[in-house]
Amino acid sequence: MPQKYSGRRYFTNMRWILTVVMLMCGYFHLAAMTITVGKDFPIKSINRAIAMANDGDTVLVHEGLYREGNILVNKSISVIGKNKPILDGQKKFEVVTIRASHVMFDGFVVQHSGYATLEDPGGIKVYNAYAVTISNNILEDNFFGIYIHYGRKCLIKNNRIRAYGVEEQQIGNGIHCWKSDSMEIIGNVIRGHRDGIYFEFVTNSIIWRNVSESNIRYGLHFMFSNHDAYITNIFRRNGSGVAVMFTKEVNMFNNYFEDNWGDAAYGILLKEISDSYIIGNHFKENTAALYLEGANRIIIEKNEFQNNGWGMKIQASCMDNVVSGNNFIGNTFDISTNGSLVLSTFNNNYWDKYEGYDLDRNGIGDVPFHPLSLFAMIAEKNPPVMLLFRSFMVNLLDRSEKMMPSLTPENFIDEKPMMKPCIL
Repeated sequence: MPQKYSGRRYFTNMRWILTVVMLMCGYFHLAAMTITVGKDFPIKSINRAIAMANDGDTVLVHEGLYREGNILVNKSISVIGKNKPILDGQKKFEVVTIRASHVMFDGFVVQHSGYATLEDPGGIKVYNAYAVTISNNILEDNFFGIYIHYGRKCLIKNNRIRAYGVEEQQIGNGIHCWKSDSMEIIGNVIRGHRDGIYFEFVTNSIIWRNVSESNIRYGLHFMFSNHDAYITNIFRRNGSGVAVMFTKEVNMFNNYFEDNWGDAAYGILLKEISDSYIIGNHFKENTAALYLEGANRIIIEKNEFQNNGWGMKIQASCMDNVVSGNNFIGNTFDISTNGSLVLSTFNNNYWDKYEGYDLDRNGIGDVPFHPLSLFAMIAEKNPPVMLLFRSFMVNLLDRSEKMMPSLTPENFIDEKPMMKPCIL
C-alpha cells in the first residue's frame, strides 16, 4: 500500500518549497540591483560602484566628467550612462577595459586614451569575453576606438567613433577585432582612424549599415577572416575603400564605395581571395573601383560602376570569376589587365561605350563587345603614357583595335552585352 503523508508532513514540505521560492525571488531581486553614480549621489566613482556590484547588477552613471584612469569592468553587469557622462583617459590610460562576459556598456563619451604602439590602448577594449554589447557611445580622440581581443558573439552598435590621425603609424583602428567569432558590427560611424574597421582571424561575422569615411588607409580591412559578410555600408573618402586579403567565402552586398581617390586607391582591393560574392554594390568616383589579384571563383553581379578611373582591374593571376549583369557607365577605362590570358567570364553587362546594334530587339547586342582597350593595357604597364590620354592618336589606336583585335586578348569579351542598363 502506498504510504500516506500526514497533514503535518504535507505542510512541512510546502513550507520548505515556499522558503526556496522566496529565497530564489530574493536572489533575483538582488541580481537586478541598480547602483547610481553621480555628483549628487553618495557614490561618485564608477570604479567604486563596479567594486560594489554583483553579477547581474546595473551601474547607472549620471552626466559629468569622470577622470578615474582605467575603468575595469570585470563582472557580468550593465554599465549605463545617462545624458552622456564623459570618461576621460587624459591621454595616459586605456579608458575602459572589459574582462567579463555578458556585459553591456551603453551611453558614454569615451575620450583621450593613451597612445602607445606596444599595448594598443583603446577607448574601450574587450579581452577574452563572450556576449558583450557596446552601444550608443561616442568615442573621441582615442588610439584605438573599440578593440575586441578574443571576443565571441559581441555586438558593437550605433557608436560614433572619431580620431584625428595624420599618419597611419601614429593611430590605431576605429573598430578592431582580432581572433574573434560571430561578431555583429552594426550602425556605427567611424572617421579619422588608420582603418575604419579591421578584422584579423575573425569568422562568421557581419558588418551592417556602418559609415566608414575619411580614414587614412582603408574603410574596412579583412585579413585571414573567412565566412563573413558586409552589407549596406558606406565607404567614402578613405585612402582605399575596402581591402579583403587571404580570405575565403565573404559576401559583399549592397555597399557604397565613393570618392576613394589616390595613387593606389580602390573601391575594393581583393588579394588572394576565393569563393566569394560581390553583388548589388555601387562604385562611384574611385581611382579603381574593383581590383583583383589572385582572386578566384568570385561572382561579380548586379553592381554599378560609375565615373571611376578604372571600373575593374583584373590581373592575370585571377581565374574562374563570373562578371555578369553589371553597369559600366562613365568610367575612364571599364576594364584593365596586365596579361594576355583571360580565365574569367563576362556576360550580359551594360557598357556605355558599346556601339553595337540589336536587330532582333531582345535587349542584347548582336555584336560581342571587347571592353578592354589597347591603351588601357599600355597604361597598365607604362603609367606615364596617361599624359597622352584623349589624344587623337590614342582614340584612333583604340578604334582600330576594336575593329581588328590583335594585341588585346581575343577572349576578353562580353558575348551578350546589354543594350540598356541592367536593373539592379
